[in-house]
Amino acid sequence: MTYALASALQQSVFQHLTADAGVTEALGSDLFDAMPTGSLPQIYAVLGSEEVLDRSDVSGPGARHRFTISVFTSSAGFIVAKEAAAAICDALVDAPLTLSRGRLVGIWFERASAQRLKDGGRSITLLFAARVEDD
Repeated sequence: MTYALASALQQSVFQHLTADAGVTEALGSDLFDAMPTGSLPQIYAVLGSEEVLDRSDVSGPGARHRFTISVFTSSAGFIVAKEAAAAICDALVDAPLTLSRGRLVGIWFERASAQRLKDGGRSITLLFAARVEDD
């Protein structure tokens, strides 16, 4: 197994999403790799947790990364969060990401969970899976 491609995958996902017109339209520049501090934007997304499973085989080391991206909004309804989540899915599913190390075999959407927040806002957490191989 290798966890060596985790950073390269995260950087590529982040760069791809920040360069995507649909994501930028939905979120502006409010995509983060850590929860923002201070005054929060009305809508933003955060790269979240990750689980990595060994997928090495006779051809070499590889892994399956399952990671989350969460959309948060202070809006009372889900529509704005759903539109942002859809833009993220449109940008990532089957995206031809280039990694600084190794290669992406594929990236897929697995599931989503929408929630009402105690402060009246909404959140949607998207789960993606990516298969990577080291060179």
